[in-house]
Amino acid sequence: MSIETRRERVAGIIQTARSKPARMRDERITMAHGAGGRSSQTLIEGLVLPALGNARLAQLADAGALAVGEAALAVTTDSFVVRPLRFPGGSIGDLAVNGTINDLAVCGARALALTLSMILEEGLATEALRIEVEAIARAAAQAGVEVIAGDTKVVEHGRGDGMYLCTTGIGVVDPRAALSPDGLQAGDRVLVSGPVGAHGMAIMLARGEFELQAPIVSDTASLWPAADALLGAAGAGVHCMRDATRGGIASALNELARSSGVGVLVREGDVPVEPAVAAAAELLGIDPLYVASEGRLVASVAPDSAEQALAALRTVAGCEQAADVGRVLEEPPGMVLVDTGFGGERVLDLLAGDPLPRIC
Repeated sequence: MSIETRRERVAGIIQTARSKPARMRDERITMAHGAGGRSSQTLIEGLVLPALGNARLAQLADAGALAVGEAALAVTTDSFVVRPLRFPGGSIGDLAVNGTINDLAVCGARALALTLSMILEEGLATEALRIEVEAIARAAAQAGVEVIAGDTKVVEHGRGDGMYLCTTGIGVVDPRAALSPDGLQAGDRVLVSGPVGAHGMAIMLARGEFELQAPIVSDTASLWPAADALLGAAGAGVHCMRDATRGGIASALNELARSSGVGVLVREGDVPVEPAVAAAAELLGIDPLYVASEGRLVASVAPDSAEQALAALRTVAGCEQAADVGRVLEEPPGMVLVDTGFGGERVLDLLAGDPLPRIC
């Protein structure tokens, strides 16, 4: 059987499976339902959307658009349950701020303000709370946003794992942005803003569950400077952006390919991965393309704008290793393929489980 024939058969099987309406058949919620992969998709599309579905929510964008008079606003909300609370390169506090700003940024919106809800566990050290509140304040100040409202609840000891944070962000949509989760077009170039997988791997090693040490720090950071640079260089030529959080760039690209009804081909050798992250992932048997980042985005850019967009991206602090890693294809629709660099291709499907739980 030729490689082309085998690819067509695999694509046919996957497309047939994906064409069936999502149904939530699980009797209990599992960790996989929060991993951003296939189980998360089933939960959202098979349970949440049938009850709450509307035109805005059905887009499954990182933020919802809202027109108030002549202003185009974007609103997003997020929850953070990371374990441990502090890790190399960051903590739950700055993660909560950056994560919310990033969901707005990849929708082309500059964050204006945040709300903050804290769920604290009885017995949490006051000093630990002080450290995280100060981390929130620093991250918000660096991003130029204010926390304008909030709420605090306390749960019994053993019921809250120290601290959970919930944030809502409000932003104004940049007039240069014409972005949509279904905006990928055949011929687009796929850009990544920097080395991927550092956040998820930093969390994994910080838990001390493996006898493995490596100089890996989280990549948590605000993505608005990167989004601003892309929009400034390419404007409407930037068709879509997505932050590569749960499930990494693999899940992000699968979601976008499916929404747009196109295929995506990723050149595995061109995806930037720090050597320490790549080594740790190999030892743990994890594909770094599935490992979360908290300061990286993927963008689909028109081919005639890709070079200037990439050049602009590389001028942003932290994005010096931004790369062109692939292109958008007409077929197979809704699928992501990886060029392995050894003369073959493989399907990069959605995660079926949750190899890295509680990373954001």
